[in-house]
Amino acid sequence: MKFTQLPLGARFEYEGQVYVKTSPVAASGERGGQKLITRYAVLRPLDAAPKPAPRPARSLDEQQVVAAFEAFAADCARLLDQAATDATQHRLLRTELDAARQRFLDALA
Repeated sequence: MKFTQLPLGARFEYEGQVYVKTSPVAASGERGGQKLITRYAVLRPLDAAPKPAPRPARSLDEQQVVAAFEAFAADCARLLDQAATDATQHRLLRTELDAARQRFLDALA
């Protein structure tokens, strides 16, 4: 690991000594004293990487989701109706769009 990748306060081993990162360019030795550490020095971190805090579960109102999706599906159908020039292609695409809409709604059930 490179020195620049360590957060401030992280413990690491460098050249057989244990240090704590105290600034973007310096570290304090475990036995005292400061040392400038080059940006690209290869070192071994001693602290486990902190785990990110779990994100709280987000609840969604099913009626709002369905309403938003129905509005989206209606927009898609309207755009398809405006863009389709070939009647056969239009029917096929509209059938696929309707089937995709139903699969989405079934997945919510």
